[in-house]
Amino acid sequence: MSTKRAEKLDREHKTRESAAGHGFRERGEGLDELDLAILHYLERHGRATNFEVGEAVGLSPSAASRRIAALESAGAIRGYRALIDEQLLGKPMTVFIRVTLERQSAAVLGAFESALRHCHDIVSCHLLAGQYDYILVARVAGMDDYGRLHQNELSRLPGVTRLETSFALRNVLEEKG
Repeated sequence: MSTKRAEKLDREHKTRESAAGHGFRERGEGLDELDLAILHYLERHGRATNFEVGEAVGLSPSAASRRIAALESAGAIRGYRALIDEQLLGKPMTVFIRVTLERQSAAVLGAFESALRHCHDIVSCHLLAGQYDYILVARVAGMDDYGRLHQNELSRLPGVTRLETSFALRNVLEEKG
């Protein structure tokens, strides 16, 4: 995005915030092009300085800082976290597990989700629409470790009737260094 376009969008943003008195996002208005550019940049560079964010989207560091603060207070940025090198922790294998439950009643879903919270190798769980009920992402040390997880934990979760597993070869979007 050009610096002139970014400056124009930032002026419009300030005008809307001033008119609202307490921030336009609290009234339900959407994110503009600069907000989206900042969010996209921060997804990949969460520890970026205001200078770096501003440089990436065509804003001054103070304008970038103001925008980031507004995005945080509006809840568009829910927090920051560290991406851990799982290989250094002895868990180099990423596993995707598709789960089918006996039925999708509130009781079965709730029991499954509650029990799943105790499976420490599971790093992500998503309820799905479609053929499967859930997709899980696990980090394990290797095939033996996954065998243990499958036999001792996943297959014993409430309501599970089927587990289908795929193993990641590599994460093509993961940035190194």
